[in-house]
Amino acid sequence: MDGPVFFGVRHLSPGAAFRLRQALDACRPQLILVEGPSDLNAQMHWLCHPETKLPAAILAYTSEPPVRTILYPLAIYSPELQAILWAHEHQTECRFMDLPSGVMLALGEAQPDEEEPEENTEWVYRQIEQLTGEEHDAFWERNFEQVEDWKTFQEAVNAFGAQLRQTAQDGKQRTAQTLVREAYMKRVIQEAVEGGVPPEKIFCVCGAFHVTGLRENQPMTDGELAALPQADCTATLMPYSYYRLSSRSGYGAGNKAPAYFELLWDALHRGGPGDLSGLYLTHLAAAHRRAGNLVSSAEVIEAMRLAQALCALRGGRYPCLNDLRDAAVSAMGHGSFSELSVAAADTEIGTRVGFIPEGVSRTSVQEDFYRQLRELRLEKYRGLERQQLDLDLRERLHVKSAQAAPLDLRRSCFLHRLRVLGIHFADQLPSRQEGANWGEYWALRWTPEVEIEVVESSLMGDTVEGAAAFALKERGEACTSIAQAAVVFQDAFLCGMPADARYALSVLQSLSVDAAALAEVAETATRLSLVVRYGDLRRFDSAPVVPLLEQLFLRACLTLEEACQCDAKAAPTITAAIDQLNRLTLEHDCLEKERWLDLLRRVSDRDDLNTLCSGFAMAALLERGEANEELLARELSRRLSPSVPADLGAGWFEGLASKNRYALITRLSLWKHLDDYLSALDEPQFRRALVFLRRAFANFMPAEKSDIAENLGELWGVNQNQAAEALVGELSQREQEALKELEDFDFDDI
Repeated sequence: MDGPVFFGVRHLSPGAAFRLRQALDACRPQLILVEGPSDLNAQMHWLCHPETKLPAAILAYTSEPPVRTILYPLAIYSPELQAILWAHEHQTECRFMDLPSGVMLALGEAQPDEEEPEENTEWVYRQIEQLTGEEHDAFWERNFEQVEDWKTFQEAVNAFGAQLRQTAQDGKQRTAQTLVREAYMKRVIQEAVEGGVPPEKIFCVCGAFHVTGLRENQPMTDGELAALPQADCTATLMPYSYYRLSSRSGYGAGNKAPAYFELLWDALHRGGPGDLSGLYLTHLAAAHRRAGNLVSSAEVIEAMRLAQALCALRGGRYPCLNDLRDAAVSAMGHGSFSELSVAAADTEIGTRVGFIPEGVSRTSVQEDFYRQLRELRLEKYRGLERQQLDLDLRERLHVKSAQAAPLDLRRSCFLHRLRVLGIHFADQLPSRQEGANWGEYWALRWTPEVEIEVVESSLMGDTVEGAAAFALKERGEACTSIAQAAVVFQDAFLCGMPADARYALSVLQSLSVDAAALAEVAETATRLSLVVRYGDLRRFDSAPVVPLLEQLFLRACLTLEEACQCDAKAAPTITAAIDQLNRLTLEHDCLEKERWLDLLRRVSDRDDLNTLCSGFAMAALLERGEANEELLARELSRRLSPSVPADLGAGWFEGLASKNRYALITRLSLWKHLDDYLSALDEPQFRRALVFLRRAFANFMPAEKSDIAENLGELWGVNQNQAAEALVGELSQREQEALKELEDFDFDDI
């Protein structure tokens, strides 16, 4: 040989990885250079660590905000990884040879040329698909993965890379970046030769696309090297997942069926690609059975025969994934892929998640994150499948140590801190029991994106708690309303961070001197109420919160009547605020109950307020037992009167029906008043009333509507079924036309 060996590969190709090891065995190089950032050589040691489990990825990220990252994912069948492992096994020097990660990150800041495509190799793949009738992945597998001789493989792949390079029409910017990368790699090769390594003893592993450039282009000069931009960055090794590899499909990023290609890797080590058919179909059958479906041995055998026949028809030597899947669908799925979809996902994509041993260089936040996973016994949830975690925040009385007693409370604080940091490891689920303040429900799932989010949070602190404190303080400083400050305060409370909660409370108090809308005051008071009610459970001193809660409640009382002088669009927001404030008086003895009840009576009685609000106030009084039948009858007669405009009467009824529906349904007198009222309206008034009544009944459950039909049937002298048929039967043509007019009703006219 008169120069280095250039072994072109396709990233994440089992065939390339297997033939590469054969080539290394034959060439016995003195130095192996692998395409990858040249400043990340320290990560090779961890890739070879016996406790490291693939897939994994090298992550490089900038040290200053905004955080930018680049990922280099590796599976057990990655050619680059196998080159590193071979070097480790044979005590051969191995280094990365591509641009340093800081340069790659700096180059990535450049804006792409809008006039030309950034990357246009995809259209080449479409041309291949048109010529072969198969997508690029299938074309590659059929023509390259099954080549059995390493020299033939090397020649074929290098030739394919050269043709791809000639045909692809990348944009100017991407072409320039490619040439810069290749010039740097050529410089690394030149430096190795100048350092005393014979050229023929250098073995270069790179994407097939770059082989021609490394052979023909000139190395980077000192001046060109000095002119390269550089970003301050750090690197770490992180676990990866097969699911993420499958979602990053493409020539340089991943493959669509990582678990399948691991089976191909296993087959190559057993007896060759011919063993893959049996491995795939038996794994598929086993997964199908685990899903609760029946599949016989005869069906598996028939699928094997059919796959071989399809392979012969398509011009292959051994069945590839397309052949095997088509055969399985026909023989095992009875012609329907949906029957095999779950088993196919398990067999082709898989749920494998990598593992990185302790000691890998990580940010301090990463170290703290994994330490807390161990301490809080959450490591079992670090999987690709979504798992539910139910927490009981009450102190455990039957445990051995004081530290274990509040375990679920500590878990809750940790998960809320992750939520505040935007680390999507856990999603909080709705409570299953109203009033069960001791229960929290979460769904946990780890993804590689979680790792990146943990890394990004390292710019805000050295620990998860420290980073969360920084994030809360930033949000507190940016608050311009009491509602925003209340959210920050509640988050700090849920995170179990009292110092940060006190700071957020001070921000809230300073903002509370300014005027605020009723809805904002009610929402803020509700958040403070949560802290007051659950403070003891979460070991939080809520005494300083009570005066502010009382102050906000008083302000709401003083502005409520004025707020009820609103239009139809604003009324639902006001009634929601009334509902929140009403609940507060039921939950806290410190609030002025009598002031609130007097206020509800005034809102209910006044004729100059929005009738939806007045009706809702009456509903609240009824629910609390503060309005008797006589008062309700009087209001019904007054509000549902032909002398009252139809929209006002129906709007009042909508507010009344918004709460405590069961109690309303059981009052036959109410439905008689409504029936008499509607019967007395002329057609224009009736149509206008229907707009509001239709909205009022829109949220009633079918069972509730059935009870109403029973009441009306009694009033009309018919049975329940006849009443229900009249109410829910098919509409006449005239009724359908009237309904269409209701759809176009403009509330701005009110």
